[in-house]
Amino acid sequence: MSESISTAVTAFLDHLRDARDASVHTQRAYRHELAGWLAWYQAQGLGDLPVTALDPFSLRRWLADRAGGDGGTTAPSAATLARSVAALRAFGKFLATTERLPANPAALLRSPKVRRKLPHYLETHDLEALLAAPQGDDESALRDRAILETLYSTGMRVSELVGMNDRDLDLIGGIARVRGKGRKERLAPVGMPAVRAIEAYRVVRDAEHGRGTAERGIFLSSAKAKRGGGGGRRISDVDVRRRLARHLASAGLSSRTTPHTLRHSFATHLLRAGADIRVVQELLGHRSLNTTQIYTHLTIEALRQVYRKAHPRA
Repeated sequence: MSESISTAVTAFLDHLRDARDASVHTQRAYRHELAGWLAWYQAQGLGDLPVTALDPFSLRRWLADRAGGDGGTTAPSAATLARSVAALRAFGKFLATTERLPANPAALLRSPKVRRKLPHYLETHDLEALLAAPQGDDESALRDRAILETLYSTGMRVSELVGMNDRDLDLIGGIARVRGKGRKERLAPVGMPAVRAIEAYRVVRDAEHGRGTAERGIFLSSAKAKRGGGGGRRISDVDVRRRLARHLASAGLSSRTTPHTLRHSFATHLLRAGADIRVVQELLGHRSLNTTQIYTHLTIEALRQVYRKAHPRA
């Protein structure tokens, strides 16, 4: 008998994790979409069909039901539907390449156009206020200052930051080895303010938690948390977001700012200063230049605003 659809989905998710080494976010998103798709099949009374029963028409039917809002729920956004299509395409490609099916049944599925929003970024004076927000010379303040400086200095994602180990950072050379999406590695320059902030933090960190090994995370939970049983562990992205929210409040800045806002600010400020877009693409770790080009829209909009304010006939 042919392999069942649910078994094939499980094999695909294992392939994402092991063979393709996909990011945790991609694995989570595809797992969620395919689980919803399988639930739809069950609701149609089709049971767990063999994988050979898959066809483009049933996939389109599910997408049509999803677009209309399953069970009377609110219709999903274009971005969510695009993610559904991406999950089905990836699964279909897996079925074809592993010869479970002769061709990808999702190859011709059309993804809805997603309107790309201009990313939120901080102006230089707001950024300076945020970087100065962690006050004091205790472990938490020094760590938070080093985190904010590093995020802005390198433009790395928060997941990349919390995943860094001591051996990934060359403070003498001012270079960080960053593991991006799909475990793709890149080298990122680290500016002197960030280098000095990390050096100051490391002195206190090692005094509180010991020197550790080269495989230890750079940024750790503080000794204060240690008394509650959580000190000395690698800090998480949730921890970074929580600490950022605190410093935003003390600096009087918008709460819509996230760690990714520092990445947007990094790219925008570089392009404003005349950096080549392909260099910015490399620094951000973008596979496609199209992803980086959204920042050129930001700089053009800034030029428009200056033009409207300054030009007599604007």
